[in-house]
Amino acid sequence: MKIKQISLILFLSLFTSVFLIAATSFAAGKLLYSRDLIYEGAFRVPRGTFGCTNADYCSFNYGGTALAYNPPGNSLFMVGHDWHQEVAEISIPKVVNSANIKALHTAKVLQPFADITEGHMKNIEAGGGVYPYAVKLGGLMVYNNRLIGTVYSYYDGGKAVLSHFTSGLKLTAPGSFRGMYKLSNAPTASFVSGYMTLIPQEWRAAFGGKALTGNAAIPIISRTSLGPSAFVFNPDDLGKINPVPSTPVVYYPIKHPTLGAWKSDSQYYNGTAEIKGIVFPKGSGSVLFFGRKGTGAFCYGAGTNDQSLDGKIVPGTGHVAYCYDPARHSKGTHGYPYKYQVWAYDAKDLVAVKNGKELPWAVKPYAIWNLDLPFAPGNNIISGAAYDPATQRIFISQFRGDGGLPVIHVFHVVLGKSGQV
Repeated sequence: MKIKQISLILFLSLFTSVFLIAATSFAAGKLLYSRDLIYEGAFRVPRGTFGCTNADYCSFNYGGTALAYNPPGNSLFMVGHDWHQEVAEISIPKVVNSANIKALHTAKVLQPFADITEGHMKNIEAGGGVYPYAVKLGGLMVYNNRLIGTVYSYYDGGKAVLSHFTSGLKLTAPGSFRGMYKLSNAPTASFVSGYMTLIPQEWRAAFGGKALTGNAAIPIISRTSLGPSAFVFNPDDLGKINPVPSTPVVYYPIKHPTLGAWKSDSQYYNGTAEIKGIVFPKGSGSVLFFGRKGTGAFCYGAGTNDQSLDGKIVPGTGHVAYCYDPARHSKGTHGYPYKYQVWAYDAKDLVAVKNGKELPWAVKPYAIWNLDLPFAPGNNIISGAAYDPATQRIFISQFRGDGGLPVIHVFHVVLGKSGQV
């Protein structure tokens, strides 16, 4: 009898070990590289004005931020004009791979622009509202037939404490807004008030949640992350638990500039970096952040297209230097030329942070690469990223790719044989 019991115990132990190895292998997934994102083509967004309360800004001009895929409609939600921050829904037409923008199909407006925060967007500070044009919709995500949104202040010095809200999928239907809500365990709201993505089902137990949210590389860098940031949270907790529990899995505070200082020429991060989207493809072990970064020498000052003025002092200022930058002439950070960039993280490294085995600023990307997009206007800004797990498509919003309008580019995630490029 004892022998049979021992044999059964050994069999069960062996079976459990094999099962755990198989489960771990499945959960680990494939690490993605540049060759695993296949460019399919692009489409245009429509010109004109579409609803909203201010017709002058009811367009996609200077818009395309906070991109979100809507599975029920096979469509995209996105923010329109930067000054107005209202949201519309567009169709996804057949994509065309062409360097001629006139060959692309144009999306249709399915829902016109609306203020999905119903006037509450500015209410993100503890003591009240902020100046309306200073707040931005940082991200959108469709979850359980709701829109999950984030709001951040473009230039607040860390005063904002609230960040998340919920709304209905019918943009013009009043009364569906709920928020604003605070997330716990973030140094400031400016670490979590931007892009979002759902965690694939096979990874949710390991991460201890259903979604990731983050924000990074926005003005007044001391209040946010010097490089990609991500925190785990459950959208179901919004409006039910205060503050909403969240767990950091990566971020880089000003005291820990692991990827590079604001004034540096690091390939990972400097003051020219912008990070506007996150995607966690199912079946993979990669968390991908999308944005742009200057590849030239870092410079803070007034942009100029006259290379002979580079480094010289602007007359009348006494201290502001010229920075050679044909793409951006404004005063600020410069690092011409600019490249669309992907920061790729191993999900296992982020889980190690969640489990307390690594510090959030200790992990680094396993790879970074540039995206080559047609119609690049020179300053090369990505406004947002969205993901359709059913078709493994990634949608990238290219700022001002079509004059003042964004262009939506589509990539297909390949989970076959891995290969690093």
